[in-house]
Amino acid sequence: MLKQILQRLKTRKLDHCTAVIVAAGSSSRMKGEDKLLLPLFGRTVIDRTVEAFQNCAMIDEIVIVTREDLLGYMRSLCAARAYNKVSAIVKGGETRVHSVMYGLDHVSEKTGLVAIHDGARPLVTQDVIQSAICGAVDFHAAAPAIPVKDTVKTAKNRMVTGTPERASLYAVQTPQVFAYDLLRGALQKALQEELPITDDCSAVEALGMSVYLSKGSEENLKITTPVDILLAEAILKGRDTP
Repeated sequence: MLKQILQRLKTRKLDHCTAVIVAAGSSSRMKGEDKLLLPLFGRTVIDRTVEAFQNCAMIDEIVIVTREDLLGYMRSLCAARAYNKVSAIVKGGETRVHSVMYGLDHVSEKTGLVAIHDGARPLVTQDVIQSAICGAVDFHAAAPAIPVKDTVKTAKNRMVTGTPERASLYAVQTPQVFAYDLLRGALQKALQEELPITDDCSAVEALGMSVYLSKGSEENLKITTPVDILLAEAILKGRDTP
């Protein structure tokens, strides 16, 4: 499979980048609230997320993958906000890998690069997006990351088994950007072999391919728990963002 993927990489141009925004999660840790619809200074989380890619000059197209009950909301939002880069809004799958694959099914034929982004990361900056895209142009796979500041322990039954060297540890964010053929082939392999994939980079790594870590940001947080909303509001206030 890898040989076929590498052959396709030689023929497909990487000058058209489609963002696939994955917004099909269940918000299980938000105490009954839908994190995508939570307000951030009068705008919902998902609205701010889509806007970041709408405003990015290096993004040519956007595909939104979401839950069935949010399809109508997403269509109304994109129409009201005139998000004209959004070419498709589709229903997600039973797992994140399935949802990403459904998104890849709806990108345009000229797509060379795909930027996979969590719908619950509304504070991503233009610098983070563009750095990841440039990394993928050079290396076919890139993801924003920041160094881990805390000491990390490995453990079994809550008993410490080791302390990895902190200098080699990074917290990986999104958007994770890949050559289209590379990511599609990697995810197909992951599904066929039922690999334990934690993010899209993991699927590419399972092929034996390297992933470049581009510049991330501590502000590019993922809304997961109620305290993250408080942090996001503080960051937006610091940016003086309306």
